Amino acid sequence: MHTQQKDTVVNIEVPGGTVSGDLVIPTESEGIVLFAHGSGSGRHSPRNRQVAHVLQASKIATLLFDLLTPEEERTDERTGEFRFDIELLASRTIAALRWLHESADTQHLPVGIFGASTGAAAALMAAAEHPTRVYAVVSRGGRPDLARPQLSRVRAPVLLIVGGRDVEVLQLNREALALLPFEKELCVVEGATHLFEEPGALDEVAKLSADWFRGHFAEDIV
Repeated sequence: MHTQQKDTVVNIEVPGGTVSGDLVIPTESEGIVLFAHGSGSGRHSPRNRQVAHVLQASKIATLLFDLLTPEEERTDERTGEFRFDIELLASRTIAALRWLHESADTQHLPVGIFGASTGAAAALMAAAEHPTRVYAVVSRGGRPDLARPQLSRVRAPVLLIVGGRDVEVLQLNREALALLPFEKELCVVEGATHLFEEPGALDEVAKLSADWFRGHFAEDIV
């Protein structure tokens, strides 16, 4: 029997405008994962979509959304000015988190956040701001160091996934790991570089992520 799912494009009101998202809810979903993409990317990121497909096959709903409005995206393509505006990216992630909490289709589902690159910092800041709503966080090749002032406030279990050949980012993740006060883990995908473009590398990221989210969606938030 084929897995049925609800697949819709949604609009989310955020400070400064409206952003779009792709919401997929498989039948009997165990939770939902909000994707916060990295610098210069968007909800159509092929890497995040590949991870999302694996999560959906594991009965986890997904929301991939644009952190920037269309106008901001056009500006950012020219100037890059929003790419490291972590406060802005975190505010958008929090707005999407609030949208999930208020939407009839998703408000009953435990929420996790998957952050890539700078999106990982936004994910961790959102988790710090809403400890009773975020069940788990996964960072792929992330920059958790950009959320350094907030790391001590993160209560959600955090999985940091880094490529073994992404040397500088790996060191930054090791430093961030030490600052996270609760359940945390650093997984190194050997032989992988920053974008996990090597054969099988992104598949490993997706499997690690699905296992992490499913393992924590069943738990109560303390």
